[in-house]
Amino acid sequence: MTNTGAVKFPAERRNKKLGLGPLALGLYVFLFFGFLLMPIIVVVVVSFSSSSFIAFPMPGFSLQWYQRIIEYKPFMNSLLVSIEIAVLSGLAGTVLGVPAAIWAARERGWVGQIFKNFMLAPISVPAILLGFSLLYMLSAMTLGVSFLSLLITHTVVSIPYISRTVLAVYTAVPPDFEEAAAVLGATRRRIFFDVTLPLIKPGIFAGALFSVLISLDNLPLSFFFGGANSSTLPVIMLSYMQNQFDPSIAAIATVQMLIAIGALVLVNAVYGIEKLTAA
Repeated sequence: MTNTGAVKFPAERRNKKLGLGPLALGLYVFLFFGFLLMPIIVVVVVSFSSSSFIAFPMPGFSLQWYQRIIEYKPFMNSLLVSIEIAVLSGLAGTVLGVPAAIWAARERGWVGQIFKNFMLAPISVPAILLGFSLLYMLSAMTLGVSFLSLLITHTVVSIPYISRTVLAVYTAVPPDFEEAAAVLGATRRRIFFDVTLPLIKPGIFAGALFSVLISLDNLPLSFFFGGANSSTLPVIMLSYMQNQFDPSIAAIATVQMLIAIGALVLVNAVYGIEKLTAA
C-alpha cells in the first residue's frame, strides 16, 4: 500500500503541473485575439461618438456621423465604385485565372514551373511601383485615369489570389477522375463542367472572395486612378482625412467592415465557409 501511494503521488503532481498549460495557453489566446480586435472595437465605438473629433473614451452617444456618410456624396459614390470594382475584378480574375491555373497544374515541365512563379508577380512587386507602371502603360493605351483602367488594375492583382488558390486545390486532385470520364466517352466540355469544376469550386470561391476583400481595401493602386468617377472609398477617405479628421471616418470604416462581414456571411449561407478549405 505504501509503495502504491508513492507511485501515485508524483503522477498527481504531474497532473497538477500539466493543468497550468491549458490555462496559460487559453490566457495567451485571449490576449492575442484581444490585441487584434481592440483597434477594430475602438473604431466601431468611436463611430457613435457625439464629439466633433475622434476621442476615446467618447463623451456621448450619437448617430450623426452615419448621417454624415449619407450627406457627404463622395463617400456614397466612392463606396459604390469600390463595390463595383471589387465584384467585377473578382469575376474577371476568375475568368482569366482559373484556366491558367488548370493548365499550370497539369504542366510538369520547366515552362509550367516558371509560369507558376510568374503568377505571383503582381503581388510580389510593391503596390506603388505596380500602380505607377500600370498608369504609364494604360495612359499609353489612351485609357488614362478611368473606371476601366481601375478595373484592369484591380483585375491584375486579383488574378494571383484566384489562380494560386485554384492551383493548390487542382494540384491535389488526381487526374484519374478526368481520365475515367474521358474513357467513358465524355467530351472535354462535359469533363470540365461535370468533373473538374465541382472539384476546384472551393478554390474558386476562396480565391474570388479573398480578391474581392483585398480590392475593397486597396489604396496604393486605386490612388493612381482616382478621378471624378473612378475614386474608390479608401482614396476618398485618405483625401478626407487630409482636411479634417472627425468620427465620420470611423463610421464609414465601420460600414466598409460590415460589407466585408456581410460578404462572408452570404458566402457561408449559400456555400459554407468550411467547404472553401475542402479538397
